Amino acid sequence: MKAWGTVVVTLATLMVVTVDAKIYERCELAARLERAGLNGYKGYGVGDWLCMAHYESGFDTAFVDHNPDGSSEYGIFQLNSAWWCDNGITPTKNLCHMDCHDLLNRHILDDIMCAKQIVSSQNGLSAWTSWRLHCSGHDLSEWLKGCDMHVKIDPKIHP
Repeated sequence: MKAWGTVVVTLATLMVVTVDAKIYERCELAARLERAGLNGYKGYGVGDWLCMAHYESGFDTAFVDHNPDGSSEYGIFQLNSAWWCDNGITPTKNLCHMDCHDLLNRHILDDIMCAKQIVSSQNGLSAWTSWRLHCSGHDLSEWLKGCDMHVKIDPKIHP
């Protein structure tokens, strides 16, 4: 019976969160990321962030993915519940000191702050497999085409 109660609460929470969710348009997200200081942050341009977010969530703030290890990934950057946020279900380090469900709404400043913390580690954007596979070493200028923005990159990261 307790498990059923947990399921009902989780579904109710997700329904409320979905109402405030947003699937960003590419240029709209680019502008939001630039205003938040991600253009050039730790040597990565907005193109890097857009590419990664596209492959992680399709720019969908409400996207949740469940992993075989029992953890889940939340929001536009798919932040993992084992490391970065607390979903109340799986053990977590909660290094960003936040509730995972706070990552599922249109207000992405908390997502960005946590992502900045992750990128500040020794792995940078390589912490995201999707960035390594689809974005690293590629021409990312297409991600900004038509967005009235210039790429700021670090030549050491993007030779």
